[in-house]
Amino acid sequence: MIRPQLTTLAFVLHPDGERVLMVHRTARPDDDQFGKYNGLGGKVERGEDVAAGMERELREEAGIEVDHMSLAGTVSWPGFNPDGSDQFGFVFVVDAWHGRIPEANEEGPLTWERIDRLDRLAMWEGDRCFVPLVFDPGVPQFHAVIPYEDGRPTGASWTTLG
Repeated sequence: MIRPQLTTLAFVLHPDGERVLMVHRTARPDDDQFGKYNGLGGKVERGEDVAAGMERELREEAGIEVDHMSLAGTVSWPGFNPDGSDQFGFVFVVDAWHGRIPEANEEGPLTWERIDRLDRLAMWEGDRCFVPLVFDPGVPQFHAVIPYEDGRPTGASWTTLG
């Protein structure tokens, strides 16, 4: 049985509600996400629930503590990893937090990007399929599948709930 790697991904909202915190992954040229913008997050550790994993990642990557977050949806990425293995991600919106965000973390600069301009950023091609769902007020929750082959998405499908 193949087990996907469990991951978390957060879109941290700025208090103005118009921007979201992104990392521009430019710190390590050997990074398979080099040059791309992404939300914050990472792998869920063994014995850790996804919410605790998300909170830990935000503490480590952005120096913030979560006051409120909600599950926007899930994404299954069959074949996403460089070795062809799968990832399964829990996508959160963090709308209340406290702490002091540094200018950068070990992956690159942390920047506040306008939500209505995220489509202009360099990001994973497959992210363009689900990121609009994260910020669509008519979509309380989504569950997507974005299969990958040779580093590129081969399609996308999703179900919305609510």
